[in-house]
Amino acid sequence: MRFLRAHHITKLLAVIDSFLPRTGASPLGGRPVLLCQNEVIALLVFSSLAAPQRTLTGVYRWAQVHFYRRFHLPAYSSWIRKCHQALPSMLVVLDQLLVKNTSLRFIDSTMLEVCKLVRADRHRVAKGVAAFGKNHQGWHYGFKLHAACNTKGQLCAIRFTPANEHDAQQIPYLINDATTVAVGDGGYTASVMRRKMWREHEAFVLTPPHPSQRKQLLAQWQQLLLEARPKIECTYDYLKEHLFLQSSFPRSVQGYALHYVRVLLGYQLLWGF
Repeated sequence: MRFLRAHHITKLLAVIDSFLPRTGASPLGGRPVLLCQNEVIALLVFSSLAAPQRTLTGVYRWAQVHFYRRFHLPAYSSWIRKCHQALPSMLVVLDQLLVKNTSLRFIDSTMLEVCKLVRADRHRVAKGVAAFGKNHQGWHYGFKLHAACNTKGQLCAIRFTPANEHDAQQIPYLINDATTVAVGDGGYTASVMRRKMWREHEAFVLTPPHPSQRKQLLAQWQQLLLEARPKIECTYDYLKEHLFLQSSFPRSVQGYALHYVRVLLGYQLLWGF
């Protein structure tokens, strides 16, 4: 989003303030806060849109260059601590921005590698949390993002798992009572889970027929919805290729979570500009 300008961060900060009202000063007194939590979130999110930075160090240096008059940046160690402390609040805002009342959803998953496959055995940052997983592109080591979006590309539901989790097992986290039809690929053809979704939510999970099912018929509306399913793939492409959702730079599991959440939060907030 290169059309964004420096003054747009003021509007973004106002949007964040509408979700997270600022609290007053600490009753115990002490030194005044140089950079409040909402300003930290605004810098993290705005940097992912205007000038995508893959590390918190990059965001800090970018803010020093472009916003040294607008914000009072603390020392680097305090900046890192404030970023990690802002993660719970960012999750609250992201949860409120999800379009949960969508009746038609496109569901899919994408791999988020934490390192190259040849270095997986030596990777220690996400050891015990990340896992090996395989899709049509081959083997990966890291996490998997499961998501549902509407016809406009807005996210309706998200879930992070290790890369070895099966797509069909995540359907209950991507569908709610507002869902009427969920369109997925061949990874969501589990009949037991589809019947469960119909029984609990009256939601129909539509998937393409297996190549061996030559006699299965599709209605015209089913064919049209299956042809529109690449909408979720376009969403993943934008997140990974333009907003750099996939990264190997974080130095902790919480750092990975912070990076993923700030990118997804920035993507959802694009609809507010």
